[in-house]
Amino acid sequence: MSDFFDVREMYGYTTAIVYDNGEIDEISTHFVSGAAARAIVGGSYGFTTADDPSKAKEAIETAIQLAKRLDRINPRKKIEMAPIPKGGKEVYRVKKNPGDVSMSQKQDLLKSIEDAMRERDKNGLIKSTRLNYSEAFSHNIHYTSSGERIEYDMYRTGFSCSAVAGEGSALQVGRRSYFNVGGFEIFDQCDPVELAREAVDEVYALLSAKPAPSGKFDVICDPELAGVFIHEAVGHASEADTVLDGDSCLEGRIGQQIGSELVTVKDDPTLLKYGYYPYDSEGVPSHSKTLIENGVMKAYLNSRETAAKLGGAPGNARAGGLARPVVRMSNTFIDNGELSKDEVFEGVNGIYLKGSRGGQVNTGEGVFQFNAVMGYLLKDGKIGDCIRDVSLSGNTLKTLNNIVRVGNDLDFHSGRCGKAGQGVPVGDGSPHILIKDAVVGGSS
Repeated sequence: MSDFFDVREMYGYTTAIVYDNGEIDEISTHFVSGAAARAIVGGSYGFTTADDPSKAKEAIETAIQLAKRLDRINPRKKIEMAPIPKGGKEVYRVKKNPGDVSMSQKQDLLKSIEDAMRERDKNGLIKSTRLNYSEAFSHNIHYTSSGERIEYDMYRTGFSCSAVAGEGSALQVGRRSYFNVGGFEIFDQCDPVELAREAVDEVYALLSAKPAPSGKFDVICDPELAGVFIHEAVGHASEADTVLDGDSCLEGRIGQQIGSELVTVKDDPTLLKYGYYPYDSEGVPSHSKTLIENGVMKAYLNSRETAAKLGGAPGNARAGGLARPVVRMSNTFIDNGELSKDEVFEGVNGIYLKGSRGGQVNTGEGVFQFNAVMGYLLKDGKIGDCIRDVSLSGNTLKTLNNIVRVGNDLDFHSGRCGKAGQGVPVGDGSPHILIKDAVVGGSS
């Protein structure tokens, strides 16, 4: 026998349509199904998957035998699990089932987006365009040896578009996307044609942009770049497994003032953003969690195991598909402040950074570097020349303390977060923020 086991069964599909330079490059649908079983014996886990949910019973037995063998070979302290809170959750129900929308309608939508990009290309500088449509559906069942059981459906839908433009050998890329939980109703939440035009405007701006200066500046970050900062530099350092591994600059800081009193950071899977989930991959009902409140560290993100070790509430264990659940973020954001966007900009001499092109972070040392899509020089709060190839770097805790203005225009952007060899959908958000004495430099 095992001390505990749980099973996740999944049935679903993913559909993708890709337009490359106005021509269909791919139309595909992939069906997925299977079961993942996890067992605990003493201080060891056993984990296995089956490609057929009807084989879940065999998967449980295999997981138990693996856990028994590991516990016999390498005995460890017994694994404790925080209890699953009682009560169910209301699950978001799709408003427009994408399966009811014909493939030709979806293709027509992509064509209208591509047409808008070409129409915006007034000077004929676009060399290529690429558009992607995706939808994903999963029917999820989770049950445990202690009697809990949940069952729910999940849809995620979205699109992305990009344009490569250039003059001579100079090439730049403009991108826009919108992904969210739900079905075809996500296209009522955004204006895909306007987003396509913005992608073209962005690539034109980049073609005429100047190289970025280097040094310390007062920097305003737009919601996308500030959201990436809070996800990568703060969110990952708040994951309790990272803390327990001794690889977090936030270890031992619960109750301490770690940032400006203007900064409140939350992780909320109940928000209808791309990182939404009604239950985590351990069957725990989702709930909002305040990580930092007015600059004070309040909580870590927990699985059932880490919650038993560190205290706090579980509900943050997520798995990509049928992979093993690990501690993950959902919708992570800096909460609104009291200033309007104009008030954040008022009188600032420095740099305005927009968008994200990725970067790197060391959660243990608490240092980061993120590449912005573009920037603008600011003089007395007014936007001036556009700059490109620009990065923001610094120390996580120092940067949190140097946030001196927080806007009230919270906005989210969607993405996929990688950890432990698996990816999950997430939302990153922030209002506009002002960071004093930030380190800015050129990036490749």
